[in-house]
Amino acid sequence: MERRLAAILAADVVGYSRLMGKDEAATLAALKAHRAELIDPKANQYNGRTIKLMGDGALMEFPSVVEAVAFAVEVQLAMRVRNTDLPEDRQIHYRVGINIGDIIVEGDDIYGDGVNIAARLENLAEPGGICVRRNVRNQVRDKLDLDYEDRGEIEVKNIARPIRVFSVVLDDKAEALVTPVVAAPIKTGHRRWLAMAAVLVLGLVAAGGLAWWQPWAPEVEPVPVKRMALPLPDKPSIAVLPFANLSDDKTQEYFADGLTDDLITDLSKVSGLFVIARNSVFTFKGKPVRIQDVAKELGVRYVVEGSVRRAGDKVRVNATLIDGNTGHHVWAERYDREITDLFAVQDELIRQIVSALAVQLTRIEETQLAHRPAPKFEAYDLYLQAHDGYFSGDEARMRESLELYEQAWTIDPTFARAYAGYARLAADILRLRYARLMSSPVARKAAENAAMKALALDPTIPDAYSVLALLKLVDRDHDAAVQSAQRAVALDPNSADAHTTLAVVLSYAGLPEAALETIRTAIRLNPRPPPHFWIYYGLALFLNHRYDDAIAVLEPIAEIEDRSFRLVDTPREILAMAYAQSGRLDQARTQVQALREQYPFINLALYRLYYDHHAREEDLHHRLDALGKAGVPAWPFGFDGDPDHRLNGSALQDLIFGKTWSGTDAGRELPFVEQFGEDGDVVYAAATTIMTGTALITDDELCERFELLLAGRYGCGRVYRNPSGTSEDRNEYVYVNQATVKYFSLAE
Repeated sequence: MERRLAAILAADVVGYSRLMGKDEAATLAALKAHRAELIDPKANQYNGRTIKLMGDGALMEFPSVVEAVAFAVEVQLAMRVRNTDLPEDRQIHYRVGINIGDIIVEGDDIYGDGVNIAARLENLAEPGGICVRRNVRNQVRDKLDLDYEDRGEIEVKNIARPIRVFSVVLDDKAEALVTPVVAAPIKTGHRRWLAMAAVLVLGLVAAGGLAWWQPWAPEVEPVPVKRMALPLPDKPSIAVLPFANLSDDKTQEYFADGLTDDLITDLSKVSGLFVIARNSVFTFKGKPVRIQDVAKELGVRYVVEGSVRRAGDKVRVNATLIDGNTGHHVWAERYDREITDLFAVQDELIRQIVSALAVQLTRIEETQLAHRPAPKFEAYDLYLQAHDGYFSGDEARMRESLELYEQAWTIDPTFARAYAGYARLAADILRLRYARLMSSPVARKAAENAAMKALALDPTIPDAYSVLALLKLVDRDHDAAVQSAQRAVALDPNSADAHTTLAVVLSYAGLPEAALETIRTAIRLNPRPPPHFWIYYGLALFLNHRYDDAIAVLEPIAEIEDRSFRLVDTPREILAMAYAQSGRLDQARTQVQALREQYPFINLALYRLYYDHHAREEDLHHRLDALGKAGVPAWPFGFDGDPDHRLNGSALQDLIFGKTWSGTDAGRELPFVEQFGEDGDVVYAAATTIMTGTALITDDELCERFELLLAGRYGCGRVYRNPSGTSEDRNEYVYVNQATVKYFSLAE
């Protein structure tokens, strides 16, 4: 059974039974005409999929909620026009409801609350109107220039909690979004005329050498600037679509993707351009897309598309630059080269695009482009394969990528980007806690060493600075972290990832206002971002005490499963914090309950440890206060020790050093043995784990450090006598720290 998040549209015909009773044949004919001439073309335009048709309605799915709302607005406004000359009793009006939510997919059908709520919203709509849920309004309001009427919280059938409902206002603003309906199929006479026109055009080409890519020969439907989903930047804006792999060998997909990625990266460094990030453009990979739709959704004026064919030691690259506003081909070129000349092709591509857009390179940019280091091709090919594995998110392929990066720099020790790629992957292993690939301390050291090596070879690599910024942040060196993150953005002003890293650093460095502005820039550069962009947008809003805005950002992603959600900085956690500080405690506790089902050991002491790199104590307190209100317990599993039974430092000395504990580790639900040396060395053994570490006593607490736990930090906690414990049950004492609760007795 497949579950996914989707934009669902439900529609029905108002007064269907009355219309059918009055004139069945005429009603059916009218409905059929509306479908063929309006609804189906518009659904195709906005990538809608019809799930099911009923006599008086339809259920549809869209890949984005922006497309669903735009479709509904255009259909409802077009229906006003189509009804204009009809008697009132023959007019057909639709009600439309739109929701974004979790659905269950079975074959060609869909079910679930996401569908049910869309149907309830449709019932609430006025004839000719559109009702949407709050999460729809929140996601669309910055992308489509529409107004909404707040209908308030409404209880609907079979849904546990009331939903906030909004009606779309279909006024002059909405009219400005409308584009003409796709034309009907060409009739025979028109086809004959076009055939004659084609002969005339061919004659002109033969006579005058007319270039096929001339800008006055549009091949795609234009998108007026007013139809853009996002406002156009004040400088030339561009999106590079994934180049198609036309090689006979389909395993060369990584090569085409790598060429696209490098082109995006190189263009991003040109300060006179606005360049959309890799994440967003790669969501279109392998899909039949229309250039005007890409331009509209990403909010850019220009789009590059192309293809790559690799055969032996030869490579052919085709590239086209298209004006998404007029549909004109601005520039196009084909390159047939030796594979080892690929870097020269990349340089030419960049220069041609920059020249076509009349962008002036700065002196530094000109110098960097002229002296860009070209690695050995064998090393570059391995680097592209490693990069492909890195973006896959698959743990086995990430392990392979580490090896491929190493092979690349072994072949070419001066290949700085191979070290930077390794550093970025090692930093992700540290952040996402892929302990099977590397322990946290090893990953941290590997990331730092590789980043430093990359910068020693090439001090203009932004990824290396971003990695160092995150490492400095964890070390609480906030000034150095901010400087490194700002350096990455300065080197690559169009890098959404660099801006996101800077936003994270600013959030923890006590600069939440700057963090909010920066993450907004990141999302504009990456309009189809991965979930962690929204998480850090939500965190920045929370730290700025904008709780309702944080809720609006985080609610749509709270239930998404993603590999980047690993215990800390999760959408549920930050959403719970925002709910709590806005007084919505029931909703906050619901989110924490869901978190505890996934991570039963979460506790305030653990969060204090993980978030101790907040520069301002007030930010950390703000966060922990919210989590406490939301129901996060003080210690793991809700353990609450009796102060009268707590051991002090002197008693701990007698219980720990030179002693052996034997008992049950509640966190792992396993028996364990822990041996303490007189010098503080520790050996911990359970059924599946053996760890070595160190121990010390401070402020009447036992602190232990194991490389594989708590990111290699000391975990400190308290020891209590257990009045009901026995030596036979090995539970005379209890040790609780941020990670676990251990019941134990001294071994003889």
